[in-house]
Amino acid sequence: MTLCGRAAVEAFKSSALISWRSTGKLQQTIGGCIEKTGRTLHSGKNSTVRIWPELSGKGRYFDFCSGLIPASIDFAQESPLCTTLRKNGHSVGTVEHLLSALEGTGVDNCRIEILNSDRDDDDDPSAEVPIFDGSAREWVEAIEKVGVTVAVDCNGRSCDKLAPYLTQPVIVSKGDSVISAFPSKEISISYGISFPQVSDISLQWFSSVFCTGSFYSKQIAPSRTFCIYEEVEKMRDAGLIKGGSVDNAVVFSTSKGLLNPPLRSLEEPCRHKILDFIGDVSLFARNGSQGIPVANIVAYKVRLSNPFLPPFSGYLLCPLKVVQCKP
Repeated sequence: MTLCGRAAVEAFKSSALISWRSTGKLQQTIGGCIEKTGRTLHSGKNSTVRIWPELSGKGRYFDFCSGLIPASIDFAQESPLCTTLRKNGHSVGTVEHLLSALEGTGVDNCRIEILNSDRDDDDDPSAEVPIFDGSAREWVEAIEKVGVTVAVDCNGRSCDKLAPYLTQPVIVSKGDSVISAFPSKEISISYGISFPQVSDISLQWFSSVFCTGSFYSKQIAPSRTFCIYEEVEKMRDAGLIKGGSVDNAVVFSTSKGLLNPPLRSLEEPCRHKILDFIGDVSLFARNGSQGIPVANIVAYKVRLSNPFLPPFSGYLLCPLKVVQCKP
């Protein structure tokens, strides 16, 4: 993360911008163990994820190579086309869909054990979460199958769930990309994307108010990641999307339009951006709290690899005004 990026994150976490308040709910965990194995997007290899119930106050964290990596912005590492967490030389990549599902369904505390399934990867210091169909639907279905329950601490006591409430407007701008957040009593997200070279996408907006977990499960989680066919070879030459296929992404062509219909919704690409966004902002959670800020959030043409932070330097987070930074 760049120095400017780190300053932006610290500014957002500061008490001047955020007030941690009770949601009126209790912290939760999953009702049983979840185990899923699948192919990964970028390495193209297989990995296994086991999600275990955890005590209240423990939050969400990854268990990999006998080390623990908290699902926290403090351990986020900039990486192309995915969100990666790193600690003590070990890393877990493409975490955004799983974390989005956990945040969206209210799983505040859990241990996420991840294993490289391929035998020749026993000494690999990095792992990647399976991509499945490119959405968060399989994770949500697995969570719904085992259920969500109130989490308790080692003494059997439940714990209040807090959420970060934005207290001042925040606006970040660079070129024609902008993301803003305004104080609100509820979580609302309006997201816009623009791909003029692809007529089937063109300009899209999707707006939503997150009042229940069922809204996330039905309206956001099924939305798959997408790519532009003419850019695929360039990404593969860069060592990315080795496991990508029409089975785990919506593929658009600049000349032929949608190559693997049908879409699951008219705004599926835009809804998937919100899915990724929720996974990224979940990294602001602390000790079983809610990660996504209670705010009215508006974003346009923003690519996020860290919460409120596009993956290029030069952004400056500042309350009450728009700051346009030089590249």
